[in-house]
Amino acid sequence: MSDTLRPSRPRPPLDETKAGITTGALARQIGVSPTTLRSWDRRYGLGPAVRDDGRHRRWTPRDVAVLEEMCRLTARGLAPAEAARLARQGDGTAELALSTDPLTEGQSPARDEGTAPSDGGARRECKGLVRAAVRLDAVTVQASLAAAVHRHGLVTAWQEVMVPALRAAGRRWASSGDRYVEVEHLLSWHVSSILRAETLAAPLPDPARGTALLACVPAELHTLPLEALNAAAVRAGVATRILGGAVPAEALATAAQRTGPQALVLWSQSRSTSSEPLARHLAAAQWGVRGAMTRPLVMTAGPGWTSDVAGTVRPRTLPEAMRLLRGACGGGAAVATPVPGT
Repeated sequence: MSDTLRPSRPRPPLDETKAGITTGALARQIGVSPTTLRSWDRRYGLGPAVRDDGRHRRWTPRDVAVLEEMCRLTARGLAPAEAARLARQGDGTAELALSTDPLTEGQSPARDEGTAPSDGGARRECKGLVRAAVRLDAVTVQASLAAAVHRHGLVTAWQEVMVPALRAAGRRWASSGDRYVEVEHLLSWHVSSILRAETLAAPLPDPARGTALLACVPAELHTLPLEALNAAAVRAGVATRILGGAVPAEALATAAQRTGPQALVLWSQSRSTSSEPLARHLAAAQWGVRGAMTRPLVMTAGPGWTSDVAGTVRPRTLPEAMRLLRGACGGGAAVATPVPGT
């Protein structure tokens, strides 16, 4: 695991005779604000080796290497003070410290979704992920997400690393006058990328066991939770079709008629996008296998649904939604779904 976040290619030898760069240029290079660089200098002694006239800072290649290591270690979730100490040493003890972390030592990769226990390691990884996103460090963000899924499994990584990081990015945006919009967009894009990569890496499910149709309600544009459910379902052997965000009501009904899924998931992120009339209509519609003992499962998923809709079920968590999907589409116990009006 410690190799996951290492640079993909070796660094060239440092040329200490090369003129140093300014604080502004360094800040742009590593994605840390000049204020943060000055704070790291003051608090942890990570300052430049050269200060022209005692005032102007010039950062040498060696200084830059130390700060890049500082960024890498904080992205792994280490506290800044500890990361600074290890970065200054530059003797390989950082990898040793990470590899013998008592929070993760002895853990094997959690590839079975939802089986990895929650621990402080996930919380630390979330903090590191947010730090990398704030720096717009796309390489580290992608590697951190892949490492989280590898270590904890997809469901746990989603619930305890990705979702808290996305919420933290959203809070920064909301409280800073739109200053961090780019951070949330970068993090969302990479979360979506890792979820789709997990979907593509899974064996193809057998559609003969049943299929699930996943879609956002017509006014809903937030797709990441639905993508997480889709990836987890595919990894669990459930065949899916995902239609994405803001699917028109007529298109939803047509897709259900054309494909006859055993389960239909309607995702709504906020109360303003949920539509109980649409959910009732789809639950009462005649689609699916004729003569079946049970009606197809209609799920109203997401925080936008604040009350139960007749003829549907409303899972509160991703593991609960997974249990329902596996029951309806194979891989679990049979699920008797409610009929309209009950």
